[in-house]
Amino acid sequence: MSNQVKYLLDENDIPKDWYNIMADFKNPPSPPLHPGTLQPCGPDDLAPLFPMELIMQEVSTERYIEIPNALRDVYRQWRPSPLHRARRLEQALDTPARIYYKYEGVSPAGSHKPNTALAQAFFNKKEGVARLATETGAGQWGSSLALAGAFFGLEVEVFMVKISFDQKPYRKAFMESFGAKCYASPSTLTEGGKAILKDNPDSTGSLGIAISEAVERAVQRDDTKYALGSVLNHVLMHQTVIGQEAIKQMEMADDYPDIVVGCTGGGSNFAGIAFPFLGEKLRGGRDVEIVAVEPANCPSLTKGQYAYDFGDTVKMTPLVKMHTLGSGFVPPANHAGGLRYHGMSPLVSQMVHEGYVRPTAWHQTECFAAGVAFGKAEGILPAPEANHAVKGAIDEALKCKRDGRSKAILFNLCGHGNFDMAAYQSYASGQLTDDDYNDQELAMALAALPKVA
Repeated sequence: MSNQVKYLLDENDIPKDWYNIMADFKNPPSPPLHPGTLQPCGPDDLAPLFPMELIMQEVSTERYIEIPNALRDVYRQWRPSPLHRARRLEQALDTPARIYYKYEGVSPAGSHKPNTALAQAFFNKKEGVARLATETGAGQWGSSLALAGAFFGLEVEVFMVKISFDQKPYRKAFMESFGAKCYASPSTLTEGGKAILKDNPDSTGSLGIAISEAVERAVQRDDTKYALGSVLNHVLMHQTVIGQEAIKQMEMADDYPDIVVGCTGGGSNFAGIAFPFLGEKLRGGRDVEIVAVEPANCPSLTKGQYAYDFGDTVKMTPLVKMHTLGSGFVPPANHAGGLRYHGMSPLVSQMVHEGYVRPTAWHQTECFAAGVAFGKAEGILPAPEANHAVKGAIDEALKCKRDGRSKAILFNLCGHGNFDMAAYQSYASGQLTDDDYNDQELAMALAALPKVA
């Protein structure tokens, strides 16, 4: 086993294709349904929101989709991202486990999100789109799309979940520095936002609400399309550059993961690290255990229902079959704003439903404790979302310690926490709390799930 702790690939090793796990599914995914007719959506139904090349990627069952060379040239600014062996963390935990992390915080926006933001901007620009509307939770996605808009000459409008808008002013500053417009959601700019504020003037917002506002803005203008940072098939596929690189880097380490861990909100960074390994397993390759880690106060995988639901609160989007807490569910405020979504990617949901992925849930204080421990050992403070993956990896490493077994654990450190110092201050001062969801509100949201035969 190599003593090296950092595994670097050459820029020629940037994947030439995205990996599409739908090619290896044993059971075909359930189709998205039109919100009005409840019939399967066709490409024309999605055309008001997305450019045709992204729609074709969304429904494709080809195993590999070529990455345009012009886009790979932009990826070269930070890809391939490094893989680290967390030896100091292993020593701090006194575990026989071998812990590796793929570090996506080296991107210009500090997270994994540019992998798809740049791809979506590229294909929209190619189709002649002038303007993109989107939502963002903690701001990583909004920052990444703002960056992509600047790179490809597109206007960008971002609706940022209000609690994160208030908690993370530097994310707003980042977006505006790259020319994007950023609004707290719910806002008075859309009919959906005004309706939410009429019912609850103090609404902290949610990703479901912000999605509704962005979709409404997109359908109002012919020159505008909608960009989504997670959940959809093409978005997850763009992120598989992470796992494809990690497979090569694990070969450099002369190792292979027994366990792959990722945090889950909508599913993009989780799929990015896990799907290429899961695909090898589905094709008869080596076995690997896949662990998804979500926030305990927004537990779509561990407490939600696997059912058709709307992707947004105002019920404008197509219905997709996913693990959901109900489109009307508004999670309690927490600092992992990127994970505060009522639903989960249909592809991730199906993998959980079929037993290929084991979901877990943790409260934010224990995730921050894990993030601080990781930072002290490895020198990187993770984003609050990434702290969930750190917590999941540490939990698996401590199981190895209890069992006296040495396993290889790989997780995706999907972003750094340099814009999240207020959250770390709250944790250090003891002011960070674990606010659980309201059982009655969750029951009401689930009871309102659409009736689909």
